[in-house]
Amino acid sequence: MVIATGNSSTQVKALADNVEYELEQEDITVSHIEGYRSNGWILMDYVDVIVHIFDEESRAFYNLERLWKDGEEIDISDITD
Repeated sequence: MVIATGNSSTQVKALADNVEYELEQEDITVSHIEGYRSNGWILMDYVDVIVHIFDEESRAFYNLERLWKDGEEIDISDITD
């Protein structure tokens, strides 16, 4: 799971667009996108990885870190640029 925050609805959409573009360059296509037309939270389902992009208010409200606090954190820095 990836959780990111944008400072505005425009930035949230721009982040989602960039994630989709960059992964498509690696031949990784999104399975499903939810909330693109919303103002606060976009969910991008890549099957093995879920990308959540929030505005600050929505991220604080939904607080996914609290819900997943018992989840295992995995360091992927060795496989990312």
